[in-house]
Amino acid sequence: MTAQQNRFSPSGFAAQMQSEREQHDNEPLAPYKEAESQGEFARLADDIRSYLSIPHGVGEDERRQYSETLNRAVLGYSQEREQVLAVIADRLIRLRIHRADHVQHPYHTLAEALFAEVIGLNVLELVLADKDGLEEIQVVGTSIFLVRNGISNPSEYRFDNVREVERIQQNLVLYNNDRINPRKRWAEVMLQDGSRVTMTGFGFTANPTLTIRFYTVRSISLLTLCDPRYRTMNEQIKMLLSAILEARFNIVIIGPTNSGKTNLMKAFIAELPDEERIITIEGRFEMMLGRDFPGKNVIEYMTDEEDDYHRSDQAFKLALRQSPKRIIHAEIRDLDANIYVRACTRGHSGSMTTVHANTLEDVPEAITDMCMQDGRGMNAERLTKRITQYVTEIGIEMALIGGRRLVRRISELSWEIGQVSVKDWVMYDEKKEEWIYPASPSASAALRLAAGGKRYE
Repeated sequence: MTAQQNRFSPSGFAAQMQSEREQHDNEPLAPYKEAESQGEFARLADDIRSYLSIPHGVGEDERRQYSETLNRAVLGYSQEREQVLAVIADRLIRLRIHRADHVQHPYHTLAEALFAEVIGLNVLELVLADKDGLEEIQVVGTSIFLVRNGISNPSEYRFDNVREVERIQQNLVLYNNDRINPRKRWAEVMLQDGSRVTMTGFGFTANPTLTIRFYTVRSISLLTLCDPRYRTMNEQIKMLLSAILEARFNIVIIGPTNSGKTNLMKAFIAELPDEERIITIEGRFEMMLGRDFPGKNVIEYMTDEEDDYHRSDQAFKLALRQSPKRIIHAEIRDLDANIYVRACTRGHSGSMTTVHANTLEDVPEAITDMCMQDGRGMNAERLTKRITQYVTEIGIEMALIGGRRLVRRISELSWEIGQVSVKDWVMYDEKKEEWIYPASPSASAALRLAAGGKRYE
């Protein structure tokens, strides 16, 4: 038996399971001709799937673009779907299969039927028909949840069985030269526009999962975030944040997923002069600064923690040799914590990052814990003091409240009497549904704000 015959086919497996269920329910067996038709359709689907998965294009750029087209087609982008449908139709012509009337399917053409099998998203096609404002699709087993405005709600649709979810997973990984199987039960797909798909298989999670996060972050300024459509902040907070940027405070941002951290970072970057050298380090290209700010002096790194040559700590080492004025780190992690701390204390003021922490009070200690994990002997208290004074000068907490992404706190962090002290300049009062201003900047912070060109009281 050849390797081609031995290869697992999700569509063939689904057809086999469907047949077994029909026999179990004592339903009449399909006529021989229909069974032959189903078998030929499965073979055609396997051929098309294999053909599409082969890299197409003369050079590396063309092949990358082809892979991007396949991924976008699977995720429901109409232009790319038309392109892939044309590729399938052309393949059938080359195989001299023009109609194949004996192959039964509910579509207008055989090409459309094969497209639905090797590209289509089953019931998610109905979900994507209303893509307006859709930020994320979350599939857990057969259940579907939709995220709009940061809030997840159950969809009216669901999969009939988990095999359809697994079929979609197999198509996505196949078109990316990846795998998801009993040995490797997860995979991720990343599109150039920032959209990404995270998949897990049965055995790693209790049910197969599929999370599609669409790229929704656009070029948004601080002024735009004051607009009534967003109300992420008000005019007074905008003035304060502009002053913080000009004074080159080092900033740390916290907040749950979908709370607007990336939007705020992009709004900060939009405020900076185009000529100012900025280096960004991300696990995935989410900010897309080169696309949205083509005139800015920005170098964007995308790191891979599983690749020793392209980990975040290596990106930092190279970045520090490229004369950055500010370093924008999407999320500080264990490997790069020490390097980021050094960057903030050695001439790269005005840098910013995000950290997983429950409150701003916890941030310096959380970064300290990450720094201590590299095994070097360091005094934890001295390190926390240094981080508080130089790395987490200004803390910003984002929140999702009532469907709105907003600035919940802006605080000044300092080291006083042997511990972290947090002075809140801004807080959002949920009862009043407005911002309050508990304290003014310290004398030293006020001097920096004034020296930066703006006065804030």
